[in-house]
Amino acid sequence: MALTGFQQLPLSVTQLSLAAVLKCGQSFRWSIIPLPESTSDESGIPCHEYRLCLKDRVVCLRQSPSTLYYRSAFPDPQPPLSKRTIHEAETLAWLRDYFQLDVDLESLYAEWASRDKVFAKVKDRFSGIRILRQDPWENLVSFICSSNNNISRITKMVHNLCQHYSPPLLSLPDPCNPSENLSYHPFPPPSALADSTVSATLRSLGFGYRADYIQRTAKMLVDAHGSSLLSDTHGEASEVWLEGLRSLETEKAREELLKFVGVGRKVADCILLMSLDKKEVIPVDTHVHQIAVKHYGMKGNSGKTAMTPKLYDEVNNKLQSLWGDYAGWAHSVLFTADLKAFADYGLDSPEKLSSVPPAKAAQLLDDALPTPPLSPSPSPLKRKSAPLVSKEVDAPIESPKRPKRTRRT
Repeated sequence: MALTGFQQLPLSVTQLSLAAVLKCGQSFRWSIIPLPESTSDESGIPCHEYRLCLKDRVVCLRQSPSTLYYRSAFPDPQPPLSKRTIHEAETLAWLRDYFQLDVDLESLYAEWASRDKVFAKVKDRFSGIRILRQDPWENLVSFICSSNNNISRITKMVHNLCQHYSPPLLSLPDPCNPSENLSYHPFPPPSALADSTVSATLRSLGFGYRADYIQRTAKMLVDAHGSSLLSDTHGEASEVWLEGLRSLETEKAREELLKFVGVGRKVADCILLMSLDKKEVIPVDTHVHQIAVKHYGMKGNSGKTAMTPKLYDEVNNKLQSLWGDYAGWAHSVLFTADLKAFADYGLDSPEKLSSVPPAKAAQLLDDALPTPPLSPSPSPLKRKSAPLVSKEVDAPIESPKRPKRTRRT
């Protein structure tokens, strides 16, 4: 099967499942657009398009069980046809890097299952879940937003942030309604969020106490590393500095992240894992501790336990010794398995499931382990001037027009 305008990359859904990876709480800026029924059915034809706005292009993806389809859209004036091959090669290189396609996920799943009977129970149902290699600046801001939050709300925050602080790069037709265009905004650079007025604006958008954290973190970066644009692809000097943390040892990189307002150990470890190449890192909280106690032989009780630095390290070391060098990747599979949005993921169709005895159906739905929400522990280095979380109630977030629609003329 060929899709007009799309390039093809042979890739099994067991190596990459867009339906899981782009909805499981790693990245919050992908637009997921249902395709018209006439172009999708149960025969392996893609039923969704996934779009992400980069600094210079919008990447559009579709997927069948055996193929990843991709194309890029550019703002006007359109690049000459003579550069098409170069642009396609750039997009493919970005895909390989972003999804870390050099990692053989099927082999990792087999290795984890051989080591861990608990993982073996979920590996077939939740296949294709891998860690993204995200832009560190976007990842940092997104997980500052994750404090006491959920995936849906974080997604709204991130899209609102982009719409207010980054001009639209381009518009593309809605596949379901070609007469309407959807606008796409890149993620704003640190300099766009460093001004003192940003906090009030973000509060008005429903960010609550996180508004100050974002603005002050952006200002720290700009003050320390500047806002000069070093390149079109790598962005401002402070963004390049953040990327440079990939070359540091895990502990050194974590120390740098913990200096930012609103970043505690849990948030820092999410960033280390999802954008700084620290594949062994497992973000831990009391819920992960309970998993370790229940399933992996750690001492403790079944109730909630205060997450001390010593206990955090003990849980991390225990699970790392079990899952190996890619322990953080294995953890992400179990995290996804427990999300409510994935309650029926990987199961048979509702019609077939209804024929299963109730007790068996309940067992299928409960076959995943409890894993942590996205709420991080308070930062041990949090500034004294930072507002106390317990003293503020978040305002409702205005749902962003994601992406903004404009009627074509």
